[in-house]
Amino acid sequence: MTDSSRRRTALVAQSTTPFCNQLIQAGYISPEQLQQALNARKSGKSLTEALESLTGKPLPPELARQYKKQQLFEQKIIYGVEAFDLEIDQISVEELRQMINTLETSIETCKRHRFIPVQTIDDRGIPTVLIAMVTPDNLSALDELKNQILRPKGWALQRRVITQGDYDKLISAYSDEDVKRKQVEASKREQEKLQFGAAEFEAAELEEIEESAGLDLADEIDQAETAPVIKAVNIVLAKALSEGVSDIHVEPQEHEMRIRMRKDGVLQEYFRFPKKVVPAITSRFKILAELDIAERRQAQDGRIRRRFKGRTVDFRVNSLPSRYGEKIVLRILDSSSTQLGSTS
Repeated sequence: MTDSSRRRTALVAQSTTPFCNQLIQAGYISPEQLQQALNARKSGKSLTEALESLTGKPLPPELARQYKKQQLFEQKIIYGVEAFDLEIDQISVEELRQMINTLETSIETCKRHRFIPVQTIDDRGIPTVLIAMVTPDNLSALDELKNQILRPKGWALQRRVITQGDYDKLISAYSDEDVKRKQVEASKREQEKLQFGAAEFEAAELEEIEESAGLDLADEIDQAETAPVIKAVNIVLAKALSEGVSDIHVEPQEHEMRIRMRKDGVLQEYFRFPKKVVPAITSRFKILAELDIAERRQAQDGRIRRRFKGRTVDFRVNSLPSRYGEKIVLRILDSSSTQLGSTS
């Protein structure tokens, strides 16, 4: 039996501690229930789990804090190392990410061994990494930390013990932030994909644009790489359907074309196209709606029908003369059972 195992056994065998006395004095639990909880702890169940199971009530915040203090006190005795307490030793998710990147390890490795790097220090001239560990005597974790992660970089290890609860909070916060960060990066890439500059239209054949024969919009976007105008219009339509907007406003301006969409009753700008492609974009919408592209002085009405992700959607199309060219308004009429935005 190791020294830490002997210390753990001795602490578990104690039937009364200041915390146990506080539980009884606070009226949270009876002496008999406390004894049952302590017996359950000997079988590997945590004391808080046993207490909450017996009482059917969560541990009050003040008692939970007292329990954590007892845990850290016991763990310091068991493992012979200092404690890392989140309420005292605060660390941000960004600092955690920087530490993990600095060690060139992964969050999966941290989860597997239940450790987390929290700080780098200079210990008498030796670069040292403080590692918070749920079980600081985990030989597998120590072997990987020392021999595979730290030693090749010339760093030493200092262990800190951390409660399972604090460790779970750190990992959860890191994971949540990581998901958000990836979503932001994906959104940024998507927005960049949806932006168009003048150079992208340089090679476009603007006079002759053939109708796509019944393709799904999602497929057309990828297949129309060599036809920027077709691709641009398809992306506008697909974006509208994905966002659940009720209508699309294609508005020529003095120096560019603005695409706005109404979502939740509010018009919001989504795209801007260079002035040189305004006639081509307008004509593409009119061709899809089977409107007369030669008629620019009179209002016209038409309809576009497209399939998008397995459902059929109709767009009611109106063209109107305006100061800088023809304005196109498309009203989305989803003919499937799923409504996209307001169609009243």
